Amino acid sequence: MNLSVQILLALVLSVAVGLGVGPEGLPFVNKWIAPIGTIFINFIKMMIVPVVFCSLIVGVTSLGGDGKKLGRISAKTIVLYLFTTAIAIVLGFTVAGIIHPGAGLEIAGKVAPKVKEAPTFMQVLVNMVPTNPIESMAKAQILPIIIFALFVGVGITQVGPKHSNPLVDFFDAAAEVCYKIIAMVMKFAPYGVFALLLPVVCKNGPKVLLPLLSVILCVAIGCILQCIIVYSTLASVGGGVSPLKFFRGMSEAMMIAFTTCSSAAALPVNLKNCQEKLGLSREVSSFVLPLGCTINMDGTALYMGVCSLFIANVFGVNLTTNDMVMIVFTGTLASIGTAGVPGAGLIMLAMVLQAVQLPMEGLALVAGIDRVLDMFRTCVNITGDGAVACVVDKSERSRM
Repeated sequence: MNLSVQILLALVLSVAVGLGVGPEGLPFVNKWIAPIGTIFINFIKMMIVPVVFCSLIVGVTSLGGDGKKLGRISAKTIVLYLFTTAIAIVLGFTVAGIIHPGAGLEIAGKVAPKVKEAPTFMQVLVNMVPTNPIESMAKAQILPIIIFALFVGVGITQVGPKHSNPLVDFFDAAAEVCYKIIAMVMKFAPYGVFALLLPVVCKNGPKVLLPLLSVILCVAIGCILQCIIVYSTLASVGGGVSPLKFFRGMSEAMMIAFTTCSSAAALPVNLKNCQEKLGLSREVSSFVLPLGCTINMDGTALYMGVCSLFIANVFGVNLTTNDMVMIVFTGTLASIGTAGVPGAGLIMLAMVLQAVQLPMEGLALVAGIDRVLDMFRTCVNITGDGAVACVVDKSERSRM
């Protein structure tokens, strides 16, 4: 049976069992089942730094030290990510404008959770350059690792064939070893997915989810439309990959992202599948995908569009066209400003609420279901990474 089908069955089974067990069985599930999911995540996280570092160096060295090509790929990638992020926010507005989530919801006793302050754009730039690359690797800080790997890759191309060839062969072999290990880990994916999702379903049963079902529904519909309309169009028209082939190739990474709520956890699988199943070049995918893992937040952007209208409805605030434009602008820039920050979804939402002066208490309303919403938006985030990688890869091939 296909691995994607096995993972899908595990998702369905975990929902069915979780609804049957309910909150009463949560202590047992947390003690005996949830640790299996944690082990699975740890196996995947174990490979994040090695596969990003090795594959990115191989990608840069395959460019042969061509600084213009590296700059061109970078520019295309960032522009496409910002473009899809803006579309996602608008799509979130559209869906929420049709469904009108939050009408008649009681908000008594809700207190806004504390949210970390987002770093400034200049702070993000400073933090991108690692003072200690080994420390950045130990903490799995993707952006500093990307910068260090870029410099190592460029440095290898500058030392001449005598010294560069052994290093290129080493990192190429190391990357292949990483992909083999990922393939071994993915054989346990159905069990890991079941163990990860079961506690979430047990904890957030129907009684908790129904009052906020309209928000969950809006985010789910928006995410599905973003994938079907935006990403399939990008992949087919801009990337030359049919929608069916694209979603088949992305299915395993999408399910891992959906279950773990971590773009970083899905990154090794995404890298492997984009190269092997979608046929993308290593030099493009090894740069575009790790960068997207940190700055591409289409799903989070869509979630912001839905939640801002939801909070406005709850508190009886009418958002003007200018307010909506400000949310699109702030959310798009915030996707870079909160790159790699834990809890980036709530941070970005807090920034948007401040920008249009919506009540910060609204954060408390979505914080309770944030884990459920995070599953959808993380899945969209990594799917967007793959779509952009398809477009950039085809544009580079056409120049050859």
